[in-house]
Amino acid sequence: MATEVVMPQMGYDMTEGTVLKWLRHEGDQVSRGDILAEIETDKATVELESFGSGILRKIVVPEGEMVPVGEVIAFIGTADEALPPLPPRPAAGKARAAAVTPSPSELRVSPIARKLAQERGVDLSRVTGTGPGGRVTERDVTAYLERPPTLSAPPRPVPTATPAEGLVELSRMRQAIARVTSRSKQEIPHYYVTVEVDMRQAMEQRRQLNKSLESQGVHITVNDLIVKACALTLAKFPAFNASFIQGKAQRHAAINIGIAIALEGEGLILPAVLDCAHKSLAEIAKATKDLGERAHAHRLREQEYAGATFSISNLGSLEVDSFAAIILPPQAAMLAVGAVREQPVVRNGQVVAGQTMKATLSADHRLTDGWEAAQFLMEFKRLLEDPATLLSP
Repeated sequence: MATEVVMPQMGYDMTEGTVLKWLRHEGDQVSRGDILAEIETDKATVELESFGSGILRKIVVPEGEMVPVGEVIAFIGTADEALPPLPPRPAAGKARAAAVTPSPSELRVSPIARKLAQERGVDLSRVTGTGPGGRVTERDVTAYLERPPTLSAPPRPVPTATPAEGLVELSRMRQAIARVTSRSKQEIPHYYVTVEVDMRQAMEQRRQLNKSLESQGVHITVNDLIVKACALTLAKFPAFNASFIQGKAQRHAAINIGIAIALEGEGLILPAVLDCAHKSLAEIAKATKDLGERAHAHRLREQEYAGATFSISNLGSLEVDSFAAIILPPQAAMLAVGAVREQPVVRNGQVVAGQTMKATLSADHRLTDGWEAAQFLMEFKRLLEDPATLLSP
């Protein structure tokens, strides 16, 4: 039986997505895990993986068309099997398809490309679109900016920002963030527990590890230590690696830790480092670096974009001491960490120089209670204060 490829739901409130580009053609042999297409959501461009193997028999939705979540966009099957009949496409779908071909005076621009053009002062009428139906993509704007200037078309000056009054239009990403955070605070009974961690040994362990791993091109960050400590702690306290679904606790087998990444001028996303329970500290370091690079290049995969089961937000690099994060539904908790500070601490009755970090756990009171959160944070603290425990696979 042919496998349906549907528009996936890549986010808590995603209702539709755009098939930005098909990377495989009808008749191509595909395997499970192959990248079939690029899907544009209101937050990012995500690579759609194949969940079956066979021949890409039919592409149902053309490039440039926006369709609802769950709608069939393609079929994968054997060369000779009959494909199931498709229900008639709704009138709105036909209208969207017709809109793929723009009129001569109409510009079709992706939200990411439009945002970049506004920031860099680019006149989009000068940019040649290479996307579906002449759509201007982020790559087109970047290519335009990298062109050497000519006498016939001097570069436009970047406008300076001036104070403005009145309403300011929000980007699609900022609108999505507004919807998710509003629903989170309305629906999830948040509570918060904070702990201070002695990071002196962890920082020394990190220094030694980076020295030994330098020849392998691996660099372990403070956040990598935090991710590893969270993975080990979640394995011990699975109630925090769960979701509240229809009045029940759905505990997740895999530990996929979301990392808060700010995209300049766009907003915040939380892609996941997958299967952290089975990754070494060095493997986590490689994975987080790769995830960050692909997030900024808008090249995330579907499961990374929507598969986090627990998340971390780290503002330590911005010299923030402590803060509380808003939980990303349907996750049960999120950890907010601040900067590692050098300051006096009392150790064995003596005041000595120390390095401390504050961490605040935001948790869903429907799934856990404060004493459980305290136990979670004490284990997290114990692991970081005895960093040799983080070296286990």
